[in-house]
Amino acid sequence: MSGLEDIGARVAGAARACGRDPAGVTLIAVSKTQPAARITAVLEQGQRVFGENRVQEAQARWGERRARFADLHLRLIGPLQSNKAEAALALFDAIDVLDRDKLAAALAEGAAKLGKCPDILVQVNTGEEAQKAGVAPGEADAFIRAARETYGLPVKGLMCIPPADEEPAMHFALLAKIARRNGLFELSMGMSHDFETAIRFGATQVRVGSALFGAR
Repeated sequence: MSGLEDIGARVAGAARACGRDPAGVTLIAVSKTQPAARITAVLEQGQRVFGENRVQEAQARWGERRARFADLHLRLIGPLQSNKAEAALALFDAIDVLDRDKLAAALAEGAAKLGKCPDILVQVNTGEEAQKAGVAPGEADAFIRAARETYGLPVKGLMCIPPADEEPAMHFALLAKIARRNGLFELSMGMSHDFETAIRFGATQVRVGSALFGAR
């Protein structure tokens, strides 16, 4: 069984275990810094949704592949500088890291210029870690409202990265609670070591790198 088949089976199993349809959980293959051969192998096995951390790296990695794979879906899952907002809008099908007004304004301006805007997720810093991006949980409702109403962005859901040294379940539960009260239905949470727990708490997208591709 390939890495992709194994992860796919685990995703499906975790969904069924909590009474969910496996089709309701999307596997995001985290391809940042992965060798080209590994990415190609996973593509040839049928994976089409990929997560990247940096705009310039993604441009170099996916430019030619986009022409070959028309159904490719790219998501930005790493911090985005405001001055790269327009480039990100042009390349990605979803931007999962909106976390501040300056970036919201830059995305709104870029979307108006390009005449399109990909789906947007708001990143919530559930652990309120100083070194980590994301809006604080207590400020999430107001920020989501501003992103939608002030900036006109198509906010579809939320993303989080729990603290490495804490039980992730409580962070997943918090993110799901914030999403529910804001009428949001997409939850990007869970990585290689905890995606099955995330699915139990309602994840609709899980971000898997090392468990899928192997250690870098």
